[in-house]
Amino acid sequence: MKVEIKDLSFKCIIGILDFERVKKQKVVVNISFEYKFKKDIFIDYSKVSSFIESQMKKKKFLLIEDAIIFLEAKLYKLYKVNNLNIKISKPDILKNCIVSVSN
Repeated sequence: MKVEIKDLSFKCIIGILDFERVKKQKVVVNISFEYKFKKDIFIDYSKVSSFIESQMKKKKFLLIEDAIIFLEAKLYKLYKVNNLNIKISKPDILKNCIVSVSN
């Protein structure tokens, strides 16, 4: 089975610039993964979404790349997923574009 979580949006501290370490900014997370579905074994996507949001708010990453590496390791370990793709965007950091990093 393939799960996609699109446009998970929240505010958190992320970035290396001085103002980014003080003021929360909007991030948008898109994630997809596959797993082996069995009759009574499934992945609760609401828990995955909550986990991503809570960890990003708690960890206050300096770089988007650091957040992706951390989330990859945790999601592989917690949920035994395959083909994990994570994209994190900062839509408001620059006036004329959206900045994203993905694995």
